[in-house]
Amino acid sequence: MGLFSFFTKEIAIDLGTANTIIIYNDKVVVDEPSIVAIERSSDKIIAIGKRAQMMHGKTHENIKTIRPLRDGVIANFQAAEYMIREMIKMIGIRGSIFPPALKMVICIPSGITEVEERAVKDSAEQAGAKEVKLIHEPMAAAIGIGIDVLEPTGNMIIDIGGGTCEIAVITLGGIVNNKSIRVAGDDFNADIEDYMRKQHNINIGERTAERIKIEVGAALPELDNPPDDYAVHGRDMLTGIPKEIIVNYTEIAHCLDKSILKIETAVMQALEMTPPELSADIFRTGVYLAGGGSMLRGFDKRLHLKTKLPIHVAEDPLRAVARGTGIALKNYDKFTFLIK
Repeated sequence: MGLFSFFTKEIAIDLGTANTIIIYNDKVVVDEPSIVAIERSSDKIIAIGKRAQMMHGKTHENIKTIRPLRDGVIANFQAAEYMIREMIKMIGIRGSIFPPALKMVICIPSGITEVEERAVKDSAEQAGAKEVKLIHEPMAAAIGIGIDVLEPTGNMIIDIGGGTCEIAVITLGGIVNNKSIRVAGDDFNADIEDYMRKQHNINIGERTAERIKIEVGAALPELDNPPDDYAVHGRDMLTGIPKEIIVNYTEIAHCLDKSILKIETAVMQALEMTPPELSADIFRTGVYLAGGGSMLRGFDKRLHLKTKLPIHVAEDPLRAVARGTGIALKNYDKFTFLIK
């Protein structure tokens, strides 16, 4: 067994709609956008991750950029497989004579279907994995935040990623109830693009919308520490000439309101479905937020106003799920019943 374990390398992957994070030897070794650039004429992949991200929205007709994952699940099987393979190469694992066998733990949305689950496993196997286990994102987020998920105490986790928002109540190493809605970071970007078109007659791309969300995105129209106004550049829809407009966080808070409301509604539904004893625990422990969407200014405050519960934002929320996946991989025997 010892000899075989020498040839086995263990890696944890947070395969996200927006970013893919790989943990090897307890360290984050890859943190790249989940995007691939392909040459149309030959179907050859010319870039992945940050390099492909720089091309996104700026390509000519012979190059297309693809995001292999949509709403937390694989939308383009071939591109996903290639992306996983290339990102594994970035780690620099090489066997001296034999290529090492890869054991992977990959986290997946809790609302995923069996077919979508199979697609994730197949992609990983095609990319060279000998053994693939899956763990649900809210469970991985809870472990990553530092919650003892094996205790008989109810904890509520909200993980807002790029494609899905996962809301789950966890106790005794299992998910008691969960709500997975396909409203998350990508929808915030789409709302901003839409708002710029309708309100300012300016066409902007996905990357610019993401930038606006980071610079002046907010969940509340009034903040204690407001960000500075932000200059947006795009194409004027009337004249076709590039132009600049200035936006502030209050406008963005109004344009994101509809999507945030959907998340709030899902949180309230999840709380309604929670057994009374666990509700009592959640009242004491509060709600934990993870994922990039939880970094939206004022989101925790808005959720607190709605639920009247204490809201805790995870330390480094972007990597909470990846960290939890890494811990689950390291303590494989302890968490066997969490991992599919």
